[in-house]
Amino acid sequence: MSDSPKSSLPIVSEESEIAITFKLELPDGTLVEQTEENEPFRFKIGDGTFISNLESLLIGLELGTTAKLTLSPERAFGLPDANNFQTMDKADFPVDMPLEAGHVIGFNTPTGDEIPGTIHEVEGEKVVVDFNHPLAGATIIFSAKIEEIFS
Repeated sequence: MSDSPKSSLPIVSEESEIAITFKLELPDGTLVEQTEENEPFRFKIGDGTFISNLESLLIGLELGTTAKLTLSPERAFGLPDANNFQTMDKADFPVDMPLEAGHVIGFNTPTGDEIPGTIHEVEGEKVVVDFNHPLAGATIIFSAKIEEIFS
């Protein structure tokens, strides 16, 4: 009996620094984000640069592997949370800012980070802002190729 030959290709681990080319799209073919051709995205697993739910899918893949996965909202960006809708006064926004449903605005958090908020509705002097991830509730198709493994 002989053992099946083991691959000698490097494998992505939980500590790897890697470069990938990837594409995120919706089931209807709408492109959400993708890397430019010949410009792989380089990051270290677990450093917060890349979406952790997607990172975990890369662990264990060999160099050169291409993976294409359809992710339910729970596995991608989560489901919308009603607690992430905030009502604000129109006066809190710059006078020249268009306040229309669907408009995405960057808000500064107390820690100095910026998070996107999508205007959900404008009613009188009140503006309802949705701070859920813009892709919350969406099924995502994630395609990635492991281009390089540095460590």
